[in-house]
Amino acid sequence: MSGHVKKIVRAASFALHRIGSLRKYLDTTSTERLVHAFVSPRLDYCNSLLYGLPAKEIQKLQRIQNSAARMVTRCSKHSHITPILQQLHWLPIRERITYKVALLTYKALHDMAPMYIADLLAQYQPSRSLRSSTQCLLRRPPPSRTTHYGDRSFAASAPTIWNDLPMSIRSKTSLDSFKTALKTHLFVNCFC
Repeated sequence: MSGHVKKIVRAASFALHRIGSLRKYLDTTSTERLVHAFVSPRLDYCNSLLYGLPAKEIQKLQRIQNSAARMVTRCSKHSHITPILQQLHWLPIRERITYKVALLTYKALHDMAPMYIADLLAQYQPSRSLRSSTQCLLRRPPPSRTTHYGDRSFAASAPTIWNDLPMSIRSKTSLDSFKTALKTHLFVNCFC
């Protein structure tokens, strides 16, 4: 996966460099649009595959996002990044990955994703009547023998992320309300 991360960093850095060469001619709104058009898609492309990667690899992607945020707001490279990300209302990379996995899980559970993804998930059905039986939980697969890859798979990561979400988010009926509630939840947990 480090090769994949390296390619993402290279492509996003190139796009960021190109935007940086035009930055003095652009206002903040235009710069943010360019970053969302050329840098953010590279950071978000297949990022659900990056779930569970070591912090060292995630940090490489986070540096690109931090540079993009500083470019948009014209802050110095030594200024603290957390208030800048809050101001722009951007989730850090690790939370973006969690967002993507949770969104894919929601779509799979509501027949908006391909069947091969939905087949990886199973509803939690306790053997007797429990309070948890009405909470829209997913069954976690047994622990994997391959410690490096098995727990990073969608079949293992999706139930973990989904079951950790509050019931108020898991029970949303529309995709838009789920997206809004999920981003707000991740944003509050990350910055507050």
